[in-house]
Amino acid sequence: MIKNKLKGLVALGSLIAAIGFILLFFSVNFGLSLAEYWIAKQGGADTSIYLLVVEGFTNNFLVAGSILLGLGLATILFAYYKSIIIKE
Repeated sequence: MIKNKLKGLVALGSLIAAIGFILLFFSVNFGLSLAEYWIAKQGGADTSIYLLVVEGFTNNFLVAGSILLGLGLATILFAYYKSIIIKE
């Protein structure tokens, strides 16, 4: 029973880590997409402001991806460690 729950925890950790990996490595694409949406909604902006918005959105995705990747890997390691200790 406990082994099945730990396998579910590993699966959840893997999903979170995969989402974090995607956010981390595609943060530039996501940041550019949101910045283009922002500039279209604004109706135009100065180049320096646009670059700041792109950098801000990109940094947001970098931080979110890093947090999710770290949380997912920590969850996987915790579940693996507990499954080694519990010998059912």
